[in-house]
Amino acid sequence: MSEVTGMQEQNSMVRRIGVLTSGGDAPGMNAAVRAVVRKGLYHDLEVVGIKHGYLGLIRGELETLDLGSVADIIQRGGTKLYTARCEEFKTPEGQASGAQVLRDNGIDALVVIGGDGSFRGARALSHLGVKTIGIPGTIDNDIPCTDYTIGFDTAVNTVIDAIDKIRDTATSHERTYVIEVMGRNAGDIAMIAGLAGGAESILIPEAPFDLDSVLEKLQHGVSRGKRHSIILVAEGVGHGMKIGEVIAERTGWEVRVTVLGHLQRGGSPTAFDRALASRMGAWAVDLLMQGQTSKMIGIKGNQLIATDIDEALATPRTVDLSIYDLAGILSI
Repeated sequence: MSEVTGMQEQNSMVRRIGVLTSGGDAPGMNAAVRAVVRKGLYHDLEVVGIKHGYLGLIRGELETLDLGSVADIIQRGGTKLYTARCEEFKTPEGQASGAQVLRDNGIDALVVIGGDGSFRGARALSHLGVKTIGIPGTIDNDIPCTDYTIGFDTAVNTVIDAIDKIRDTATSHERTYVIEVMGRNAGDIAMIAGLAGGAESILIPEAPFDLDSVLEKLQHGVSRGKRHSIILVAEGVGHGMKIGEVIAERTGWEVRVTVLGHLQRGGSPTAFDRALASRMGAWAVDLLMQGQTSKMIGIKGNQLIATDIDEALATPRTVDLSIYDLAGILSI
């Protein structure tokens, strides 16, 4: 489905929309919330913010939002609505409780901004009669059926900035640095940041590697006069500290390790993430006004698309390993 410009509001039964952010925070979530609120108000809908994700939904932490509620947040990282993980909402009882809170407060539809677990919650609510639309917000970029998730571009740029700074020190002290980045079981951050940052080696869970090959590449660099190297490690591969220790033991070199951790989640979102979040947030309102439900918004070839959440959750996630191969070629 392509991005829709025309609306048929007279056919809509939606009058009051809820919006929540769930799971790990990601830069650009605020921009998406802002877009949902302002697009909804533009169409004379009421928009209710639900704080602390599904946990806040069960507790009834609701706040009616107006234009001023989302002023000056497009540039802010994190999420104005806060976020939390909620084990209770994984149960049928918790899901039924959340659906009842929505009904009791006259909320006809819900926009969920988050990742895989958040979409499972949205699907459960749709089965209980709540119209739901999911917006992918996670720095890991690990959601199928979309080229990008909100927050990924910002996280990559944060890693690039760190690589550039660490390389200055690595060059000055002629050291090898191991940098561990986030991504759980997804290597997108490491792969794209490694390509853009000129890392000598990139270790991601989607591509098999052996440390002997990494060491051989490092030795080759030394033989041609190279005195510093950057090895980027996705956290799903293993602990950067351990990998650094092994490299030091087997080479006798001085190796330093930096774990970027939650630094990657924060910060002002990039222009790309702000624009992507704004487009997705606004289109979520359009889809709900059309009566659509249990859909996930994605972007393919710069066009917004809507995919059934069931299909998105069942689709195996893939990574473009040609990018990984290119990074290896260019780092010879």
